Amino acid sequence: MSDEIMNNIPEDENEDRIVEFIDENGQSTLFEHLATLEYNGESYLAVCDPESDDEDLEVFILKIETDDNGQDVYTVPDDDVSDAVFRQLLEMSDDLGEE
Repeated sequence: MSDEIMNNIPEDENEDRIVEFIDENGQSTLFEHLATLEYNGESYLAVCDPESDDEDLEVFILKIETDDNGQDVYTVPDDDVSDAVFRQLLEMSDDLGEE
């Protein structure tokens, strides 16, 4: 998946957190941006279906890369990296819950 509008990821918690990804076939998909995380010097996005509820929430981890034209491109990392980034997201969520 590639995203032509990376800058639409909100900086302010009060802003709309819905982002649009456009794949290589021009197909548009909306996701809710949960977090941007760093892992082993690389950047990753955690996103989910904006219409899912807490009971059936499925989180997708995407690696942020840059193509030859300087556009952000999002790829699915291997399972080990996805699991590690997801664990980091859970730890971050736990830390926020303690405050």
